[in-house]
Amino acid sequence: MAREFTQVGVVGLGTNGAGIAEVLARHGIEVVGVEGDQASAEEARARIERSVARAVERDKLDSAEGEALLGRITVGTELSALSTCMLVLEAVPERLEVKKRLFSELHDLLPEEAILGTNTMALSVTELAVSTGRPQRVIGTHFFNPAQVVPFIEVVTTVVTDPSVVQDVVALAERLEKQPVVCGDRAGFIANALLFGYLNHAVRMFEERYASREDIDAAMIYGCGYPMGPLALLDLIGLDTAFQTLETMYLRSDDRLHAPAPLFKQMIAAGRTGRKVGAGFYTYEAPGSSVVVRDPATPQAGGEEGSTRPVSRVGVVGSGTMATGIVEVFAKAGFDTIVVARSDDKAAAAVGKVEKSLNRAVSKGRLEESARDEILARVTPASSRQALADVDLVVEAIAEELDIKRELFADLDAICKPGAILATTTSSLPVIECAAVTSRPQDVIGMHFFNPAPVMKLVEVVTTVATAAEVARTVRDLCRSTKKIPVTCGDRAGFIVNALLFPYLNDAVRMLEQHYASMDDIDTAMKVGCSLPMGPFTLLDVVGLDVSLAIEQRLYQEFREPGWKPAPMLEHLVTAGYLGRKAGRGFRDYSSS
Repeated sequence: MAREFTQVGVVGLGTNGAGIAEVLARHGIEVVGVEGDQASAEEARARIERSVARAVERDKLDSAEGEALLGRITVGTELSALSTCMLVLEAVPERLEVKKRLFSELHDLLPEEAILGTNTMALSVTELAVSTGRPQRVIGTHFFNPAQVVPFIEVVTTVVTDPSVVQDVVALAERLEKQPVVCGDRAGFIANALLFGYLNHAVRMFEERYASREDIDAAMIYGCGYPMGPLALLDLIGLDTAFQTLETMYLRSDDRLHAPAPLFKQMIAAGRTGRKVGAGFYTYEAPGSSVVVRDPATPQAGGEEGSTRPVSRVGVVGSGTMATGIVEVFAKAGFDTIVVARSDDKAAAAVGKVEKSLNRAVSKGRLEESARDEILARVTPASSRQALADVDLVVEAIAEELDIKRELFADLDAICKPGAILATTTSSLPVIECAAVTSRPQDVIGMHFFNPAPVMKLVEVVTTVATAAEVARTVRDLCRSTKKIPVTCGDRAGFIVNALLFPYLNDAVRMLEQHYASMDDIDTAMKVGCSLPMGPFTLLDVVGLDVSLAIEQRLYQEFREPGWKPAPMLEHLVTAGYLGRKAGRGFRDYSSS
């Protein structure tokens, strides 16, 4: 049976340590806090008092509860104050020697049955454990910041951790209303191992000037539903902290995907370490502020300078879900829209899908019947591509096969009037391959809508080496007129979103196939610990494992990055026909749901 701790020590009361102390005290546990000197101890006490005052102001606690909470916390400078604690958690700076020295001192001071917990993000818990005389009683207790808010903790075991210690710490986590996941001692554990590879890749993307900081962040917020973009998140974490974490992970894993992008060192040397100093990838109103202010890299307000082309009539080729969604987007925005399918019946069915979608909006009170009728009046079905002869823009949304798309673009080149823009909504194929079969490569561009197009706000505007600047400006303006958020990037595999998303998903599959953590724990770590909309395995099953594998294969073929080679487990599931929710089985079984 798990022990119930009545008194817990916390060494190091910076942002995370103070949060841990507050969480413990909020749940009735006496906290003995220790800082390095008197000034730090006083600042730590003030930090906790400010946090509790905010909780009272926001009605998370009443004033009596706040006073009682503070009364359960003592803060001093002597480790000897911890001598009666049966559990001590450290949250000192992320340096191995500092932590080892502390644990050695605590071993000599604490009762034999006391547990030592480390809040390290990436250091070896095993190495810390063997620096003490009680390696079996050392465990990782990785709280996520802010500890008062994030309901998640990684419980990290080593090969010598006593099972009773794991039981005790898991029970404590549940008492603190945290969701614990138990994992082994590996670089980055679960969440950071998956998160920091993604963040590092985003920095490399920015470093290579593939896309702007604003567009990289917007792509992940609006394309994936992430609460923050990767560069803004790095500013929040601190670039120095992120660099140190990546460096530690790389030294432990030897995975070059964890090797910090060179830009980290440059930013740190320039003093741009994030929000805490008022400048990182973005510039902030003041140190510690979350308010972003304009700086020389901020896009100009009021739109872009330069000429654009007039667009009043739009064509969409295709009759599937993506095509009909795009038709709805343009027709809602006031554009006369022609939808071209392979037969009159398919074209009529495509219009029927648009009407069905609009009817749902009417039934939910989101659209007036008169507005629905006006929108449908702007949609014209056709079975011949010749109907596109006079449109200003054509968007293709047909099968994701290059030969089929190239045939279509060669045909559109012959049919469409001079100056018409030819766009593809491909998610992974090279846009330049479509442009190359035309006599007007300067007029060809990618417009990658996200599914469902009427709901998702993001459009990736993909320019090739031949795309005219006027065409790119026109398409971005057009996206804004349809209430979409355009992000611009070059023509390479995955564009922004898929290039950042799918290596992370592949890492999660590799983690599972190596039996490092369970599928449910990995999903919990990323959903609860990192506030993502879905865990990686839930998302893979939604996207489709065959679709995911095709994108990962394309990324690997283009970048030749060894760490991006699709995980064998994913390939085997696709071969077995386990393609996700649509097939009734993927990583999980949906046959009974």
